[in-house]
Amino acid sequence: MSAAFTLAKPEHLDRLVALVGSFHAETGIEQTDDDRRNGLAPLLEGTPYGVAYLIGPARAPIGYIIITFGWSVEFGGLDAIIDEIYVRPGVRGRGIATEALLAVPNALAGGGLRAIHLEVERSNEIAQKLYHRAGFRPRENYMFMSRKF
Repeated sequence: MSAAFTLAKPEHLDRLVALVGSFHAETGIEQTDDDRRNGLAPLLEGTPYGVAYLIGPARAPIGYIIITFGWSVEFGGLDAIIDEIYVRPGVRGRGIATEALLAVPNALAGGGLRAIHLEVERSNEIAQKLYHRAGFRPRENYMFMSRKF
């Protein structure tokens, strides 16, 4: 499978909000569309803190990947977190997510990206296999922790 990847722009906001809403419904994340818009709009307007890519044709995307940027002394500079990746259920199992997980970080490496991280539920073996195929490995003795404000 060879999917197109489009850097999401402000004109893609409605399509992206709908896709994110589908992902959130599937995973049990409770959030309003207004909150989704507020979280997505800066990414589409060019904030330096992250990017969103549409997967598939921009007019009718089949998924998305959102990457946020940070800095790591341990990894030697610019690093990123895959905040969300989603492919519509009807087209899953065709290698689209694997392609996104390989292509997008490789493209960003040209801009100095040194490492990319993601978070996965310990019980989600299907997602873990996907991430493993794309070269991600668990870091033994480390656990991703969060504090919400």
